[in-house]
Amino acid sequence: MPAIVLVGAQWGDEGKGKATDLMGSDVDYVVKFNGGNNAGHTIVIDGEKYALHLLPSGILTPTCTPVIGNGVVIDLAVLFEEIDGLEARGVDTSRLLVSANAHIIAPYNRVLDKVTERFLGSRKIGTTGRGIGPTYADKMSRTGIRVQDLFDEKILRQKVEAALEFKNQVLAKIYNRRAIEVDEVVEELLGYAARLRPMVADTSLVLEQALNEGRTVLMEAGQATLLDVDHGTYPFVTSSNATSGGACTGSGIPPTRIDRVIAILKAYSTRVGEGPFPTELHDDMGEFLRKTGAEYGTTTGRPRRCGWVDTVVGRYATRINGVTDFVITKLDVLTGLDKVPVCVAYDVDGVRHDEMPVNQTDFHHAVPVYEELDGWWEDISSCRTFEELPVNAQRYVLRVEELVGARVSAIGVGPGRDQIVSRHSLLGD
Repeated sequence: MPAIVLVGAQWGDEGKGKATDLMGSDVDYVVKFNGGNNAGHTIVIDGEKYALHLLPSGILTPTCTPVIGNGVVIDLAVLFEEIDGLEARGVDTSRLLVSANAHIIAPYNRVLDKVTERFLGSRKIGTTGRGIGPTYADKMSRTGIRVQDLFDEKILRQKVEAALEFKNQVLAKIYNRRAIEVDEVVEELLGYAARLRPMVADTSLVLEQALNEGRTVLMEAGQATLLDVDHGTYPFVTSSNATSGGACTGSGIPPTRIDRVIAILKAYSTRVGEGPFPTELHDDMGEFLRKTGAEYGTTTGRPRRCGWVDTVVGRYATRINGVTDFVITKLDVLTGLDKVPVCVAYDVDGVRHDEMPVNQTDFHHAVPVYEELDGWWEDISSCRTFEELPVNAQRYVLRVEELVGARVSAIGVGPGRDQIVSRHSLLGD
């Protein structure tokens, strides 16, 4: 079977976890291929809410093997805290596999992330302060610590010593913070080695063998398209590739094995942190979306910035990711509105842009051009077929589908795992 990639089409928090869980019983492996514990997936099963940060959503499906790929950066304290929390609730996590090549978030990365963000002041990026960016920076400068290094104390110590030789100078002389002891870091990281060892594998090889055996592999992105370090609203982005191309480098699966790319598009838009957001609402309607949609960060608890759906962004996601199918989530949040605006283009200094402006300054100053669609008042939470949706809700979905340029195969109509309207199979027709 070919591999499937699942990505976010906006700025994250679109409901990727629910979409992954929706397919969970039909896929054999779910791979997290980028990011760290700077994002979260919330999944509701039988009224029980599960918030996942590092673990792939497939961890909640007994028949699925969850994999943390080489493109992920791992805070081991968070990983085991999350595992312990799920085990306490009766979830079996013994199937988890972790790439030997994934990078470890060291204590000094967390410290540097927080002090750097505070130092930037009004120029801050809006990071979660969890050490993600500094860890990816270490990876690219070839001074990072990988999972496999925890099983060779000599190599681990050498790497920590080399890293702290420079980072302690930065902490002490620029930020006026105390130096971090090498022994302190080594001892903390080695403390996880024994428990981690049984989970560690050559995950690229495992996934290749699974595909050759006809199994289905789903690759799940953290964050989303407009937070991708290359294709997002730079510099207000994450430090990894959250688009479909990142699925290959972050998992070791070649692009020739992928034939479906599923993108998740919330029925409105949200963003956490700094950066441009053309359809953002600063009025009562923005507060309505926030409260009705419970738009508070799974990882940080921060209130999310809210606005209308932006199909310029949707078209961009289709193009960058090669989207074959969209899943629209939280359509139920729009119930009860007389009119539902849809952003179809931007006005930048009197010039209409139907596609994302190439210039970041233009995007920052973009004024949305809206098309207003009629709303609906009927409760849609129990709808399970497209025909059961109110006519105006159907028209909304069809218009968004037309504007983003790829078919809408499923629609979320509530928080539960079964509150889905299915139009097409996400696994192929």
